[in-house]
Amino acid sequence: MSAANATTIDLDSNGTVLAQLRGHTMLITLNRPEARNAVNVQVAYGLGEALEYAERTTDVWCVVLTGTGDKAFCAGADLKASAAGDFDKADERLSRWGFGGYVQHPISKPTIAAVNGFALGGGTELVLASDLAVAAESASFGLPEVKRGIFAAGGGAFRLPRQIPAKVGMEVMLTGRPLTAERALALGLVNAVVPAEQLLDAAFELADAINENAPLAVQATKRTALGITDGNIATENDDWARNGYERERLMQTADSMEGRLAFAEKRAPQWTGR
Repeated sequence: MSAANATTIDLDSNGTVLAQLRGHTMLITLNRPEARNAVNVQVAYGLGEALEYAERTTDVWCVVLTGTGDKAFCAGADLKASAAGDFDKADERLSRWGFGGYVQHPISKPTIAAVNGFALGGGTELVLASDLAVAAESASFGLPEVKRGIFAAGGGAFRLPRQIPAKVGMEVMLTGRPLTAERALALGLVNAVVPAEQLLDAAFELADAINENAPLAVQATKRTALGITDGNIATENDDWARNGYERERLMQTADSMEGRLAFAEKRAPQWTGR
């Protein structure tokens, strides 16, 4: 369905997240191209609110998530905003919804990531948290957090080696090297790779194929497949607890502080292992 026939959905995001209902498919767009669609608090709230709307609204049967522009799907967390204390203002909703308002926010409606450019760090974690994914030929994926003295704490550290072969997942995470779109397709991280100008059409074709089916049956299938009960995936509870423990320990280390400082100063980090 074309944008001309879309209904705009109001979100409290200052325009950093856009949402439209096109037929029974909700298109959510990360809209910070000047920051490579990186996630700050406003993006997280907007994306989380969009998922809440999708879950409670019977007109929404499927969700497509993409980014503005042709360079970046999402560059992950906005490190400059984080350093300025942006995330310190977050309320309990983000504690419950996780990174981007998305990664710990399972809904019954199928979600499709339409990856329009590079998806690094938290960007890849948004893809991992989506049910399906299509990618532009120019897209790339990776979890380079170890290069900054941190780790993929938005679910990437346990989801990636479960969604692609474990040893390949470990290589991606431990080296920080990215995957091309074609390699991601070969590994099963995405469902299709298409020319950039065909990306949204491909995502909506997939959504339309899902929407041809009985929506309540689709939603029951997803909840059963992922083990979703009352908006929670119980089998991941231990993973998230371990994830939080390791994150708290790591963020207090000298290497973690050095990694963020080196990034801000645009220089190579000097690791000490402390």
